[in-house]
Amino acid sequence: MTTMTTISIILPARNEAVNLPPLLKKLTGQCPGAEIIVVDDGSTDETAAVCRSFGVRVISHPYSLGNGAAIKTGARAASGETLVCMDADGQHDPADIPRLLAKLDEGYAMAVGARRDHSQASWGRGIANRVYNRLASWMANCQVLDLTSGFRAVRARQFREFLYLLPNGFSYPTTITMAFFRSGYPVAYVPIVAGRREGKSHIQPLQDGVRFLLIIFKIGTLYSPLKLFFPISLSFFLMGIFYYAYTYVMQGRFTNMGTLLFSVSVVIFMMGLVSEQITGLFYQKSDGGAGKERMASNED
Repeated sequence: MTTMTTISIILPARNEAVNLPPLLKKLTGQCPGAEIIVVDDGSTDETAAVCRSFGVRVISHPYSLGNGAAIKTGARAASGETLVCMDADGQHDPADIPRLLAKLDEGYAMAVGARRDHSQASWGRGIANRVYNRLASWMANCQVLDLTSGFRAVRARQFREFLYLLPNGFSYPTTITMAFFRSGYPVAYVPIVAGRREGKSHIQPLQDGVRFLLIIFKIGTLYSPLKLFFPISLSFFLMGIFYYAYTYVMQGRFTNMGTLLFSVSVVIFMMGLVSEQITGLFYQKSDGGAGKERMASNED
């Protein structure tokens, strides 16, 4: 059974001196004995000083490396068998932590706090998250309720298997979720209500909008590239068929454009096959490390 003394709570923080005091007060009261690690990601305010006043562990980056980089720093430094990752802006309620841990006790490798629709920061992000969730559900063949939630509890050993895959930016939740599905680790979702943050968000719609758009492609290439490439390849192939039929009827010949469409469909399909093999090697590397650990434990 997971106890508070065996968990490490990781809080990536950048200029969160205003939001941290009430959150740390709740955490220390809700999770006595838990290791609390605040990763100060190049803050220019009193974030580090506030954390020290509460007696929690602080790890400071000399400059901002990104939300994902802060999570990786905390995961490497954590001593607990279970990691709880949550935002430092006060949106996540520490009272939900026991509900996430209960899912791990049921046999899940990771439990994710799934935000309800009215908990989304804006209608635009809410729509985007629904698109991500549906695409991820189709790729993984199981229901994904919140692909981008930063509130989760996870077994430390399994989480560290995929540190090399995690990006330094805000899309680390997407990557780790799809990596767990790809490796066959069970993932549970726990409905939560996320509060409104105080202060200015670090997510910039114009700049980060492009990055989040790339998440859609990353979902496919990270989980099963061929499942993404094949429909695109098939589309070009069908266009080639219809264009060939049109030119044959109208001009009585096979044109260069028809050849180009067929060639593009073949190239995209082959890219999907190669990507599928590369992705398999990534996870084979991860599974191999886990297998060695299991063999060593069995020998002991």
